[in-house]
Formats: sequence, C-alpha cells, structure tokens
Amino acid sequence: MSNPVISAWLQTLQGRYILDWEQSRFDLMVADIFGFNAVQIGLPECDCLRANRMPLRFIYDSDMAPPAGAVGDPHHLPLAGNSVDLVVLPHVLEFAADPHQILREVERVLVPEGQVLISGFNPRSLWGVKRRLAGRDGAFPWQGQYFSVRRLKDLLTLLSFETQAGCFGRYLPAVMQEKWLRRWRFLELAGERWWPIAGAVYLLQGVKRQHGLRLLTPAWQDRKARAKALSLAVRRIQKDDQ
Repeated sequence: MSNPVISAWLQTLQGRYILDWEQSRFDLMVADIFGFNAVQIGLPECDCLRANRMPLRFIYDSDMAPPAGAVGDPHHLPLAGNSVDLVVLPHVLEFAADPHQILREVERVLVPEGQVLISGFNPRSLWGVKRRLAGRDGAFPWQGQYFSVRRLKDLLTLLSFETQAGCFGRYLPAVMQEKWLRRWRFLELAGERWWPIAGAVYLLQGVKRQHGLRLLTPAWQDRKARAKALSLAVRRIQKDDQ
C-alpha cells in the first residue's frame, strides 16, 4: 500500500494524528505475542512489529522501498501455509482491490492459533461522516472502502477466526489545522468516556482456530524448521528483487 500519496498524507497533521495513536497501540498489542515468524503487510511508514520479539520479523509491501523486507502482491503471499505466527494488516483491507482474498491468504499462511491484527478507519465516526461527504473520488484516505468492526468480525468468523482484543481511538474531526485540533481537544477525553466505539480508527485482533486440532507434542523442531525455511524464502525474494 506504500505510495507517494499515502506517504505525503502521513506527514500532514491528520496523518500524524492517526499514525501516532496506531503506533502506540500496535506496540502494546504485539509485545506479548510470541512465536517464530511475524509479517507486516503494507504501510511501511508504521513499524507495527518493532515491539515484538519474534526471531524473524519483516514488512511485505508492493513497493521495495525501505524498510520493506520483501515485495509482492498482498493478494497472493509467497509464503508456505501454516508458517507464520503473526500477521499485521495496517489499513490494507480498505484500500485493496479484493480484501476478502487478502484475508483468505492470511488464514492460509497463519499457523493454528496464529494471530492477525487489523487496523482500519471506522465508518461510524466523524471521519466516516467526512468520507461520505467527500465521496469515493475524494483524496486519500476518503476513497477507501471502510469496514465496520461488526462486518470485519463477520468476515473473520467465516474464515474460522475468533476475534478477541480490540480498541477504538481518535475522536476529533478530520481537521487540517493545529488551532482546530487544539480547540476540539476536549472531544478526545469525552469520546473515550461517552462514545468509545465512535473513534476514527480501530485495531482488531483475530486468532485462527482449527476445530478438532489436538496438540500431542510442542513440535519445536518442526516450528524451527519452518522458521528457517521462511527466513531463507524472504532472503531469496529480496535477492531476486535487487
């Protein structure tokens, strides 16, 4: 999802306002997720995995610009099935050509009990109102296909995910000037207290469940072998793109 338009928007007051909140929440949520392999798809401007401690962490993006570690189409991940412990999708689904296909790919590559973290713009917020007024032909980020949390939960349930933790944040209108941001600051505290589900953005956590799965042994050697194979695959992708 990385492109000059998005990068430029992230440098604006609006972009920093959203990105700062999401970075802090990703840091909290990924810190206690363990395993061997973690991948962030898209939005390399936000290092969503920096607080995670897995041995292999990399960013997979459609553009090889740093800090992306591998490049390709998020609709078709060049990763083996059941090989990744954590996938992070920061604002990927709402700007994708086929968000359902991306979720199917995420389900395929995740190990049983693997986790996915998804951030998105909330259509039921002041920012959602701004999007409806701007229309699909508006500038970024108003042209996206915003998913409500309820709809996203339904999509995850269809793919055998169980939704767990989640949070909303950022309650100010989509202002462009610092003076208006200061003037409306009281809405930040009021929103968290009185209408918490109306935040401009949200983070949602899903866990891949495999019904009937019975773990007989930890199978650490198999997991380590998959981790090594995935590491070699990422290096091969990087080499091919040079």
